Amino acid sequence: MSACLMGRRVRYDGRAKAVEDALVEEWRREGRLVVHCPEVAGGLPVPRPPAEIEPGATAADVLAGRARILTPDGRDVTGHFVDGAHAALATARAHGVGVALLKESSPSCGLHEVYDGTFTGHKRPGEGVTARLLADHGIAVFTENEIPAVAARLRELEEDRRTARPERPVQGRTTS
Repeated sequence: MSACLMGRRVRYDGRAKAVEDALVEEWRREGRLVVHCPEVAGGLPVPRPPAEIEPGATAADVLAGRARILTPDGRDVTGHFVDGAHAALATARAHGVGVALLKESSPSCGLHEVYDGTFTGHKRPGEGVTARLLADHGIAVFTENEIPAVAARLRELEEDRRTARPERPVQGRTTS
């Protein structure tokens, strides 16, 4: 789960975007959450300048080395974001994570939209590099606006484990 959603002040502006939800609180109490900030894990400080995937590029382009993530002054911070995405994947694997709950719109964690690379506050359809990398490795990715879908996927995974069936493919969530 994105650390900012748990109230940790790790966002670029030093703030959090805590999600208030009974299910998330239940998962926290049960010790089921693995909390991670890929940007901090990738070596970025808090606070830090905002960063966006360059215009016209995708998270897949960034991961393939064909595009960059830049700050408003043009500083290339791509390496930090890619390192952070790989750290998130390593953390997920180490904990047997099958579902990720990430912060929408982030160049790391966005799933359905990210900022458009112009630093004007406009968003475009797309995903962040961590969301893309996790999905590419079979982890179901959801945003803070999809908590009921997270709960449903967790129930499916738990049922599959109880009955020793192979895991069902994620339906429409591992974006391509």
